[in-house]
Amino acid sequence: MQLQSLEDLFVEQLQDLYSAEQQLIEALPKLASAASHEELRDAFEKHLAETRQHAKRLEQVFSQVGATPGGERCKGMEGLIAEGQHVLQMQGDPSVIDAALIAAAQRVEHYEIAGYGCARTFAQRLGRRDAAQILQQTLDEEAATDKKLTSLAEQSINPKAAATV
Repeated sequence: MQLQSLEDLFVEQLQDLYSAEQQLIEALPKLASAASHEELRDAFEKHLAETRQHAKRLEQVFSQVGATPGGERCKGMEGLIAEGQHVLQMQGDPSVIDAALIAAAQRVEHYEIAGYGCARTFAQRLGRRDAAQILQQTLDEEAATDKKLTSLAEQSINPKAAATV
């Protein structure tokens, strides 16, 4: 793909986000099943449902801009998921594993927050207010998930992990 305009970049970023969301739809059930803390498992399952909605919203934006979800596989998300897969293969105290799952998940959330923030800003600059609003909604949900994971870590999981010997 050639980037000759901000519109080209916007579409490329949407395609990257769509690929990332599709990869997450496959990965989140594995994180949920590996979590020993019930609230963490619930948070992963809730985010899976949100992630499916995020992909549908992106399809809506593609329709608005006359583009398709194709494009290259998101290498950034591929790497972040590989790191999460590494955690899934580890053995150890369940609380420590849960803390590691949160760390991996928050890396993913921060990546998505950056991606959606950029895409939203491009949509605004291009005068695509409807697309910007849709992207902002997803951005808000990604930030809320990150906040929820931080709360779970700080209030429950990290203190339990710190108490292990």
